[in-house]
Amino acid sequence: MAEGKSGGGVQSVERVFDLLNIITASGGESSLSDLAHKAELPLPTIHRLLRTLVPLGYVRQLPNRSYALGPGLIRLGYTASLQLGTYAQPVLQQLVQALGESANMAVLDGRMVVYVGQAQSSQAMRMFTEVGRRAPLHNTGVGKAILATLPDEQVVSIVHSMGMPTPTPKSLGTVDALLDDLEKIRERGYAIDDEEQEVGVRCFSMALPNAPTPTAISVSGPTTRVDWDFGDRAVPLLRTAAEELSRQFVPTGS
Repeated sequence: MAEGKSGGGVQSVERVFDLLNIITASGGESSLSDLAHKAELPLPTIHRLLRTLVPLGYVRQLPNRSYALGPGLIRLGYTASLQLGTYAQPVLQQLVQALGESANMAVLDGRMVVYVGQAQSSQAMRMFTEVGRRAPLHNTGVGKAILATLPDEQVVSIVHSMGMPTPTPKSLGTVDALLDDLEKIRERGYAIDDEEQEVGVRCFSMALPNAPTPTAISVSGPTTRVDWDFGDRAVPLLRTAAEELSRQFVPTGS
């Protein structure tokens, strides 16, 4: 296949990523005609690109002849998520230095969150979350911050499929209670896990704008230290950190 260039790049590579982005934006599945329409490419070109992607496992053809994201992307995405946490480490460490409590980064992983970065507090009693750990969305600070960026229909679909376990008396156990909380999060711009995942632990969290995948950062610690005055100090710092990290997501030259 001839490889023309566009803007100094390899055109065929750009087209491949355009197709993957279109499939992603369509919810992970797209018909051939939809791909051709949105990519503004002729069908033979679309066919040629897909014939390359399918054997590599990056795209798969479904029984209804549409195309979906393939399992080959999972390893790439997981490794990229962990690298994202490493990339964010200096910003997370700044939060720890300013607030004295542990800071985390998590991303949406299917219908749960996965923690991809952490900077630990130096306090003797501190919060520790293993990088790579997956957790529910509805009862974690990072999870609720991410849910607040999604349409309510998608939130309902997630909790219906995953359930709403209540590990503490303060955990949200109904869809209505969760949707009410998400509306408050959208209004104030940050989420609070008020002993909803673990008794005696409070967390303030904020989603990252413009992240390539739904992402949130948080600071958490014992309720004896992480009180509401702590939140007043933490929220502006979380906002600054989120904005700084978001600027790093902007591609060079855009």
